[in-house]
Amino acid sequence: MKALPVALLLLALVAAASCFQDLAVAAENAPVGFPVPDGVCDGKCRIRCSLKKAGRCMGLCMMCCGKCQGCVPSGPYASKDECPCYRDMKSPKDQRPKCP
Repeated sequence: MKALPVALLLLALVAAASCFQDLAVAAENAPVGFPVPDGVCDGKCRIRCSLKKAGRCMGLCMMCCGKCQGCVPSGPYASKDECPCYRDMKSPKDQRPKCP
């Protein structure tokens, strides 16, 4: 009898994880100009900035993620080549890379 609530809880967790995965895929494949769903950039930037000074890194990453329709390199040391928009964004003053 106790197995039923546990099975329902596991089923709910799997369904929720699937929804989050679908949102992330939709954000990466969204046409230019469409807004990124809430939470997509936050989660990706937390991973990207996990080994850096959080405040500055998160602010820059969130800005870059929004402009690049949710595309952020997959980890702290991941290559920026995963996201050309993210890689190619430059600071207007000195043309250094803008995105962490």
